[in-house]
Amino acid sequence: MTSMTRRHFHRAMLGAAMATALPTALRAENAPVLHARTGQARIAPPEYPETRIWGYDGTVPGPQLRARQGARLTRAFLNDLPQPSSVHWHGIRIENAMDGVAGMTQDATPPGGRFLYDFALPDAGTYWYHPHNRTFEQMARGLYGALIVEEKAGAPEVDLDDVLLLDDWRLTDDAQIADGFGALHDRAHGGRIGNWITVNGDGAWSRRVAKHERMRLRLVNTANARIFTLETRGLAGWVVALDGMPLDRPQPLDRLTLAPSQRADLIVDVMAEEGEEAFVVSVERSGGYAVAAFEVAGVARPARLAAPGALPPNPVPPLGDLETARRADLRMEGGAMGGLGSAMLDGRMMDMREMAAAGKVWAFNGMADMGDVPLIEARLGETVRIAMTNDTAWPHGMHLHGHHFRRVDADGTVGPLRDTILMQRNETVEIAFVADNPGDWLLHCHMLEHAASGMMTWLRVV
Repeated sequence: MTSMTRRHFHRAMLGAAMATALPTALRAENAPVLHARTGQARIAPPEYPETRIWGYDGTVPGPQLRARQGARLTRAFLNDLPQPSSVHWHGIRIENAMDGVAGMTQDATPPGGRFLYDFALPDAGTYWYHPHNRTFEQMARGLYGALIVEEKAGAPEVDLDDVLLLDDWRLTDDAQIADGFGALHDRAHGGRIGNWITVNGDGAWSRRVAKHERMRLRLVNTANARIFTLETRGLAGWVVALDGMPLDRPQPLDRLTLAPSQRADLIVDVMAEEGEEAFVVSVERSGGYAVAAFEVAGVARPARLAAPGALPPNPVPPLGDLETARRADLRMEGGAMGGLGSAMLDGRMMDMREMAAAGKVWAFNGMADMGDVPLIEARLGETVRIAMTNDTAWPHGMHLHGHHFRRVDADGTVGPLRDTILMQRNETVEIAFVADNPGDWLLHCHMLEHAASGMMTWLRVV
């Protein structure tokens, strides 16, 4: 779809159910439905046909879910897709049985089936939901949506609060989603990279604003594999949260990199003049391209507001003694130009040719896919350190379920709370977290084709 790959820079809930006292069967009967089904969406420009998609409630993105911190979210998932599916609530520190990982925390919900998701929301912030069965295909077809948990108190004063779900689509010349899901080339290289970028399912997303208006922009990278490097034009402000977790203090907004599944909350002021446009720009080899435009009409106030303070922190336990923490090592191998000769798969050692025939081209610690033994088993409340080495030729966005972690640098300093960390080729990164959430939890690459072809392991909190 060559004519649709780029746009020039200058133009290119329902709340959560209050059901804590109801029996499970009654909650299921009365719960709002999250309906996965086929549909059509206007993704490409008007001169193209609508695109056949899979969507929650038949739309791309799915319905935006908003609830207050501390409330419960209850949804009856109804699957009317031609494949089994599930819903993973990405970044939310919820009970293990609600994590939505087919084959691990639940059985995949078959076509025509239902599953009740019912859990408390301990943390305010920007989160999202997506399938966790054949994720590389189902997300590429449009299955995802935003979950916003609003602060109990201390929310920043803004004029607008917008969620921007960034995605890229691999479309054919007639604006349909290209087949070839999980192709070996995508698995072994950078994943399924698309040729058409949207925000909230719109290839020309825009919003009318006024000069000096203050906005909270919640950015979510929902792409299968694309890493977005973002800048703003005509907007100035701060990063106030990453992966849903507030920063200790707002950081000046400059260039921002989001790996697949990562989020960033921005507070920005409109600095462009009346009659101009401001932009969120994707920085790429061939230049900067607008992914979101803000048309300036009117003046909200004569001058910018004062700098915001930090968002109220979430109740994530502080790290314990890092010297006595339980430790594990994870080495990433494989992929194109990776030199992986063999690995364990399905209980036996296979050479790379056999692995590739089975669709597996990556390994963690010499094992493709998850084994019967966890990478690490920790007691509830223990501090855990995992040293990860990317011994491959490709970047990987490593996502931990059920917890948020901090990067630990060689000098002992620690970074902000994250649930996903981008690792470059030949890089070693150490993360640490408190194992405060019991259960079996995934640790995997969120480049979805990489996860499907071997880059998955798990840990146990007992």
